[in-house]
Amino acid sequence: MNACRYRIMVVDDDPALLRLLSMRLSTVGYEIAAMESGEKAIAQIPTFQPHLVITDLRMDGMDGMALFDQIHQRTPALPVIILTAHGSIPEAVDATSRGVFGYLTKPFDSKDLLEQVRRGLRVTGEQHERSVDEGVAEWRQDIVTRSPLMEDLLGQTRLVASSDASIFIHGQSGTGKEVLARAIHKASSRAKGKFVAVNCSAIPEALFESEFFGHVKGSFTGATRDHKGLFQAANGGTLFLDEIGDMPLSFQVKLLRAIQEGSVRPVGATDSQQVDVRILSATHRDLDELRNSGSFREDLYYRLNVVALNIPSLAERREDIPLLVNHFLGTLGDAVKKSVKGFSQDAMEVLLSAPWPGNVRQLFNVVEQSVAFTTTSLIPASLVQRALRGEVDGEIPAFTEARSRFEREYLTQLLQITNGNVSQAARIAKRNRTEFYKLLHKHHLNPSQFKGAEVS
Repeated sequence: MNACRYRIMVVDDDPALLRLLSMRLSTVGYEIAAMESGEKAIAQIPTFQPHLVITDLRMDGMDGMALFDQIHQRTPALPVIILTAHGSIPEAVDATSRGVFGYLTKPFDSKDLLEQVRRGLRVTGEQHERSVDEGVAEWRQDIVTRSPLMEDLLGQTRLVASSDASIFIHGQSGTGKEVLARAIHKASSRAKGKFVAVNCSAIPEALFESEFFGHVKGSFTGATRDHKGLFQAANGGTLFLDEIGDMPLSFQVKLLRAIQEGSVRPVGATDSQQVDVRILSATHRDLDELRNSGSFREDLYYRLNVVALNIPSLAERREDIPLLVNHFLGTLGDAVKKSVKGFSQDAMEVLLSAPWPGNVRQLFNVVEQSVAFTTTSLIPASLVQRALRGEVDGEIPAFTEARSRFEREYLTQLLQITNGNVSQAARIAKRNRTEFYKLLHKHHLNPSQFKGAEVS
């Protein structure tokens, strides 16, 4: 384990001990962030993104356990080591039962400190080693992000993927629940098995049993041959049940029995078949509300919701929008054919400020539509606003913002008409070339990008 690749946050309100800890850890190559209070540590965790936290138990203000509770609530996969005096060892032992990774008594031996740190880093070490050595680990290659929220989620994902526990994925429509489910499958010991996904809302109620468990020839009108169900198809792999909240109540008890017994009986068959399937499920609906109303069985809820993962909405991870936009442009063939280089600055500002009720799926649609209609290498804000269909903040813009938008769109139109000929565009605008160039520079418009553009 190469120490220089790991970030450790040390928290203590004793300046001397804080310096000592920082020095001992930094001398062996760890990157250290020293915080003199729990409050400062909480504020810096999203930006520093430590792989391990070491905190004193007794501190003024937020103490070590209060800090742990906040960390555990936000990033449960982050290991925390508690420093404690001899008199508070029982508290430290109790802390480990609550999820604290370990504790050290003061004064501590350097070897014990480094050994605890190495053990703590092994919890998330495999993921970090792979991401450093291979760029982006294979299991998460389809997830484009630099968001601390998403990185926290992926850290949790890597930990729980190795077990066979059922995982419930919470998230709004369009956040990428199936993408995360596929990542869990790839990171699991079942990666060589099949990943089978089904949208429960797309199955007619009368066909649930046949779709999930299969049927034998002649079991009902139209059953002209034996049919394997989803459980048999996913045997040895992973079955992802999307929109589980739309599953009819009449079938839920049958699904629960299949999961508990590890076997299914096809419609019309007399014998059951053993199946080895890991269940992942998701819905955009509020399962707690469905459970309380009686529309979703409580026993099935707890069977599916052994581990819960929450995908943040796109509005909560806006820093990912430029990355996602560039990724989508790279996957769209039309963008390559049209030599689209990206979105203009104004267009990107619109993308960054839009509400995104449809999340990542909506962002992809906006990018695809903008590419389809663009006639220039830089996509203007007007096309993004058109693709958003008025979903951008409807408030009247400030005068300076409105004027800036008008200027940019006006200049873009002139450059499109003249194929990037600045002299001709300046004459149409009744401005001299020097003034016109200043306007282009102000709005970051490059005339060469409009050469050869066709106006629709």
